[in-house]
Amino acid sequence: MIAIVGLGNPGPKYDATRHNVGFWAIDGLAKTLQVSVTKSKFQSLVAECRVDGESVLLVKPQTFMNLSGLAVAEVVNFYKLRPEDDVIVVYDDMDFRPGQLKLRAQGSAGGHNGIKSIIAQLGTEAFCRVRVGIGRPAPGLDVIGHVLGKFPKEELQKVEKAVEAAQEALMVSVKKGFAHAMNQFNQVSFS
Repeated sequence: MIAIVGLGNPGPKYDATRHNVGFWAIDGLAKTLQVSVTKSKFQSLVAECRVDGESVLLVKPQTFMNLSGLAVAEVVNFYKLRPEDDVIVVYDDMDFRPGQLKLRAQGSAGGHNGIKSIIAQLGTEAFCRVRVGIGRPAPGLDVIGHVLGKFPKEELQKVEKAVEAAQEALMVSVKKGFAHAMNQFNQVSFS
């Protein structure tokens, strides 16, 4: 079982915000795999499917971003997953330009509260990440306003392309392994 977790905040109020690009990736992947991420389980909305014979669980935590680790820990504990091999988290990252994609096998939270929560709940930094760049706030704007804000049109097009590439990277991760996906997608940028 591979758990692919997209981070975001629940509810229509947050649908189009920068902080929800992880949800966007899960929704796109679900469409490709012809499943619906609507089953309520593990404090999340989930869908189970198979990709090339591998069981895959698509997960959208409904805990709000800062408590994402609670939902991820429930999934990991229920399925007895090894985070370093069986968990991939896709989320927004301010350290990269809008439209930039970066994959990483482990590391610190980098200031991202959803990742901080996952690390705290799992007790490890060793889980795979697919990071979609959303850029930093303009001078004078606060971080919370930035991540809960919507993309301007010119940035949105770049980010949508990066989210599509993230979906492809996730599929490659399941089929050929995360290292292969890193080699193929780490230099992808639409910015």
